[in-house]
Amino acid sequence: MTYTLAEISLKLEARLIVPAGLDQSKEALVQINSIATLANATAGQIAFLSNSKYQQQLSATKASAVIVSPDAVDACPVSAIVMDNPYMGYAILANLLDSTPKVACGIHPSAVIADNVTIGENVNIGANAVIESGVQLADNVSIGAGCFIGQAVKIGEATTLWANTTIYHQVEIGQHCLIQANTVIGSDGFGYAPVKGQYKWHKIPQLGSVIIGNHVEIGASTTIDRGALDNTEIRDGVILDNQIQIAHNVIVGENTAMAACSVIAGSTVIGKNCTIAGLVGINGHITIVDNCVFTGMAMVTKDINSAGVYSSGMPVAPNKEWNKTNARVKRLDSLTKRVKELEKLLPNN
Repeated sequence: MTYTLAEISLKLEARLIVPAGLDQSKEALVQINSIATLANATAGQIAFLSNSKYQQQLSATKASAVIVSPDAVDACPVSAIVMDNPYMGYAILANLLDSTPKVACGIHPSAVIADNVTIGENVNIGANAVIESGVQLADNVSIGAGCFIGQAVKIGEATTLWANTTIYHQVEIGQHCLIQANTVIGSDGFGYAPVKGQYKWHKIPQLGSVIIGNHVEIGASTTIDRGALDNTEIRDGVILDNQIQIAHNVIVGENTAMAACSVIAGSTVIGKNCTIAGLVGINGHITIVDNCVFTGMAMVTKDINSAGVYSSGMPVAPNKEWNKTNARVKRLDSLTKRVKELEKLLPNN
């Protein structure tokens, strides 16, 4: 699929500005077939500049056009699509030019579908998918090859599951969700009772479910456990990256974003509009208010009652420097005791 620069500017609600000496009407008809970086773009491609780190690449770009902010127009050597938020322009255009193939087309003859499954209009089910009894698939749902959909699952309109996704029994997924391959939703939470006096554990059945809201996106190989009694909830607009673990009875508030390899322990409540970077660990049975940001490798061990940015991960340092710092950290306890003893010697103490 291709678009002219005039069509792109209309779809992005942006202005098309061409360099001096070029014909505006001819430039408006230039065809764009894909998006590329400033450094690698060639004729027929469009690039974007949203980070000043790449400003120096703008002058040498071979792109047919660049999406830029108003303050970068004068430095753009090619036709410019001008808007206040070039990154949003890139996101919208990427959707228009998206060439990702469909998850499935029609219902494959090898799919195993129980007799009492409710299937809406224009539903697609890939090869070797298994749809168990009582499942409800709304209009325009797409189920990839090899997926397993357990008993009494409900999947809302226009939701897509990529290949080999597993949805356990009684899970509910809302409308316009996207779930990437190999994700598991509704598996047992980590519930065990220790047997007194023995090194044994007694399994506790997980009787709740998982409720996923609308417009939720979940990355590949992420796991969301079902609740022990109440449900685990992923609310509207949440985006989850790959390889995330969300334990039983967690609630993730609207529009929260969570990056790869982060974990949330059981019965924790995350507020709305939070941003959780990669490798963050969040303790169980705590509450985090709306609008919090946790930087990479943060360890959250207690309630967060005020919105803000929180960090705790140690940044990398040269090995010799790190060893010195670590040695000093180990001496903090003795140094604290010495300071307290010295304070006692001061006047008025």
